[in-house]
Amino acid sequence: MPNTINYKKSTESTPSLTALTAAALILPGLLQPVAHAADEDSVDFQYSHYQEGNRNVYGGIDLDQNASTPDTVTLIPKYLNPIEVDSVHGSSRFTLTDRVKFAFNYTQDTWSGATPLGTALAHRHANKSSAIVDNSGNIIGISGASIKTGAMNEAGYSIDKNSLKPYQSVYNQALGRYEYKPIDGKLTHVLSYASPETRQQGDFKLTYEWDEAALDVGGGISVENDYESRFANLGGRFDFNQKQTTLNWGVSYTNSDTFATLDPEGMGYFNTSYYDTAYLGFVPDQDLPLPIPIKPLVDSGRVEAVYGDITVSEERLKNILHGNRQDWGLQLGASQLLNKNALISLDLGYTRSTGYQANPYKGVYGYTGEVKPDQEIIDLSSSIYLEIRPDERNLFNWHLGYDQYIEPVDAALHVDYSFAHDDWGINAHTVEADWAQPLGAGWMLTPRVRYYSQSSADFYTTGIIQLFDYSKEVTYNEAGTAIVGGPGVIRPFPKYYSSDQRLSGFGSLSGGLTVSKQFTKGVSLETGFEYYTHQGGLKLGGGGEADFADYDYWVANAALKVNLGALKMGGGSHDNHEHRHHHHSNSPAGVMFDHTLPRSGDFMAGYRYMRSEQAGDMLLGSDPVSLDVVNTAGCDGKECAVTPNNMTMNMHMLDLMVAPTNWLTLMLMPQWMDMGMTMTPNPNFTGGGHGGHGAVHDHEIGGIGDTGLYALFKVFDQPRHHLTLSLGGTAPTGDVNITLRKTASNPVYDQPIHYGMQLGSGTWDFKPALTYTGNQDKFGWGAQATATIRLEDRNESGFAFGDIFQGSVWGGYQWTNWLATTVRGVYTSQGAIQGASASATIDPNTNLPFVPQHIGPFDFPANYGGEFVDLGLGINVNIPSGAFAGNSLKFEWLQPLHTDYNGYQLDREGALSATWSVGF
Repeated sequence: MPNTINYKKSTESTPSLTALTAAALILPGLLQPVAHAADEDSVDFQYSHYQEGNRNVYGGIDLDQNASTPDTVTLIPKYLNPIEVDSVHGSSRFTLTDRVKFAFNYTQDTWSGATPLGTALAHRHANKSSAIVDNSGNIIGISGASIKTGAMNEAGYSIDKNSLKPYQSVYNQALGRYEYKPIDGKLTHVLSYASPETRQQGDFKLTYEWDEAALDVGGGISVENDYESRFANLGGRFDFNQKQTTLNWGVSYTNSDTFATLDPEGMGYFNTSYYDTAYLGFVPDQDLPLPIPIKPLVDSGRVEAVYGDITVSEERLKNILHGNRQDWGLQLGASQLLNKNALISLDLGYTRSTGYQANPYKGVYGYTGEVKPDQEIIDLSSSIYLEIRPDERNLFNWHLGYDQYIEPVDAALHVDYSFAHDDWGINAHTVEADWAQPLGAGWMLTPRVRYYSQSSADFYTTGIIQLFDYSKEVTYNEAGTAIVGGPGVIRPFPKYYSSDQRLSGFGSLSGGLTVSKQFTKGVSLETGFEYYTHQGGLKLGGGGEADFADYDYWVANAALKVNLGALKMGGGSHDNHEHRHHHHSNSPAGVMFDHTLPRSGDFMAGYRYMRSEQAGDMLLGSDPVSLDVVNTAGCDGKECAVTPNNMTMNMHMLDLMVAPTNWLTLMLMPQWMDMGMTMTPNPNFTGGGHGGHGAVHDHEIGGIGDTGLYALFKVFDQPRHHLTLSLGGTAPTGDVNITLRKTASNPVYDQPIHYGMQLGSGTWDFKPALTYTGNQDKFGWGAQATATIRLEDRNESGFAFGDIFQGSVWGGYQWTNWLATTVRGVYTSQGAIQGASASATIDPNTNLPFVPQHIGPFDFPANYGGEFVDLGLGINVNIPSGAFAGNSLKFEWLQPLHTDYNGYQLDREGALSATWSVGF
């Protein structure tokens, strides 16, 4: 989908332009721009959630094969959760010198849910359902519905060779034969469920400013488990007419690699012949087939087939689609201050993209038929073909923006129009407007409306048909799997085709509202909500896609913004300097709840990152055990299908602290978590699915974790000795109902993912902590006792994590007024999981909850918890003066010294903690 380009505005320190800038930037969005070096130093954190609504999906009902009427099309029950995205974004902008500025962005998002794979006739059983009928044959309900890519040929499908209208073969009981009946040709999306996946992106920009010009250089990288993109950009601006006129320019380059493992469950249904680089064939003096290289028929992209033991099976273990794409971009823009209250901007952009530009997870339903003399109706066979897009695209963007400050109501109006055109046939229009209305006392209300319309790509289609006359010559590729020409080809497939809804003709209309609160000392909070409707009927001029592709979605945001410039971090009295300095402690980075804020009215904002890793041997207690032992004994009497070989956990937390009194500090700690696990299949597993001859695979998950709420009490506070009591806990905001994708080895929709990969505990947890800290000259020391006590026996999924008790002692040395190091010893005890989670689906063979085949040691409650001893080594940096005065950075690495697990678990590699905080 074409995107409008970002643009810059000239700035001047006037109230009108301040309001204009607020109008343009107040709404936080799901997708963030590349880092930019702003005029004022700041640190921002944002969370966004994108949620699609349920789509109407249709399918044919399974009736008797001898039914005398075509299959009935019905709305399929919605078993699959729609696509959703959780995103966390952090950015920082700092002034390094009077002329040099630096900006950095980090974005991480995790998405999962059902999304369209392609488009098919509703009669085709791509979305399969079954009918419940009474004794008279009347349909009284729908059951057994499943969204799948198989069952493609269960319902006969034919076309008129002249009009291409669809027919279905039905049985005429009176005549005792099959005959063709017309069907309405209703279309439907075919859904495919995406397991949770995570994207991480980091980018930076360095700016050098002259009095009336600036030069920017930046770059970044975006990484997913099947995609990696690297980009660089260069740009600048020139100011004229006392900075009332600004010219912008920019060039960019992006290089992206796709390495997508195609759905193993769909290998029997997807046709990869146009992308294949090899096929199994026989060569002289060989008794078994071997992979023989061939050249792909597409211009870009290739599928690498991975085979197992040919003596056992000639089926592919997996298909990996590889592709490379390059994008060159050019942007020119100008902005003009019309008067003290009005600003206009015009931007032009051009992007040239080459290489693989298709989506490896999108397919097009292709139908093949034979033309015979004196036969008007042609029977069709079908398959799902990977989409093929042109390997070149030239995209042009035009943008016009107008900002108007309205003095009588102290508000700002921002209006934009954008037009995009490319050589794929897409023309897109965007009109949007927002109104920024201050309400007093630091409050700002910003409503927004947006309309978007685009025409479809030239190669967008809901299905492709090829027809042959086999009495004439038909030419195949070397593998004999794809038609490449010949006089027998009556109707070939088009060269390019895609059923991706984002390339269809449609319109979208959205409306949103953002509320922000500006606090004193440069701190603001924002929250926003926007609702969208996507409809073919909203396309400008009509002619959009049919209503089967309509859907709605919404985006919600929350953001914390800290303006470091407003805090006057570089100046102030000696008293203020000391005040800020004492907001921080010299405890290790991994220690929390160790201090209160010194004075009533103080506020502190911070960010905390924690990463833990497990890898290496599988342990039983403290002893390494072989994988054979784990596979035999590690799954509670069952055979393990997989064992973990690597596990990672990343936790991002905000520390928000405020002191209502001198002796009490309140703390709010929202958190974001993401986890990944790589698993190795058990080669001797006899249950099928991921075991046996399956390939190494992984699971990913991410989203909001549990939210912490704490009260910290200053029990004892002397110059060299301090005692702090923390009382509070966590609310169960993290999801504990995350399920595995429905596959052949997991044929239900509600099988929970492994306990350790749920995003929270699911229970209300009490987390008291008692901390002592002391210092003498350059030495510091401390001790802490903490606990996590589950206040509920079970969460909504039927289990509760074990209680945790932890004790720490540490010592540190202050080498300079800004640098200290720490050493810490940590003992932790955690109980095993109580209860168990299970699918609510009843297995008809046992009348008990379904038992999955995809199991490993991590699926059993007894294999959690244990006793651990760790050594922590840390570095603390507290900046006492200069541009970054009052900022604190801490790092600590925890090295495992002793591990005594409950049951079978993967050995620990270590854990990293890093914190940043600023107080005021």
